[in-house]
Amino acid sequence: MSIPTLPAPPDTETVRRLATALNRCFETFTADVDTFAADTFFDLLPPFWRFQLIGSEAFLTQLRTVARGATTARILRVVPTVSGFVLEQEETQPDAVARRLLLCEVRDERIIDVLVYCNGEWDAALRARHAAEAPMLRRDRRVAQS
Repeated sequence: MSIPTLPAPPDTETVRRLATALNRCFETFTADVDTFAADTFFDLLPPFWRFQLIGSEAFLTQLRTVARGATTARILRVVPTVSGFVLEQEETQPDAVARRLLLCEVRDERIIDVLVYCNGEWDAALRARHAAEAPMLRRDRRVAQS
């Protein structure tokens, strides 16, 4: 019985570059040409739904469709994996905040697969209700340093 050879994990600089570029997509709705493979697969799981896309332009079109004004995306942390990385992110739009985990597979220094879990967009009323009913015991101590 032979054991399959796994590709080498991406190096630290590649993970940093790709995580930063992916995060920037949520702000600019564009992508650097060397961020995604041509046929990158996106599996998106917003609350109560799931859909899949192929190619970065389809993904960027989806981001443009749901944006409601100026958007900022903050990297909370990046965790390298044996085949890519996990990006934890917080996105703020004028009227909502969302948190996401993005599990990314990397091959040949480009993202080839993205699985996105999103908690949905929390408007001001939901954030106020949450603060009153379920105050956080810990703040984001693990926020990435810029």
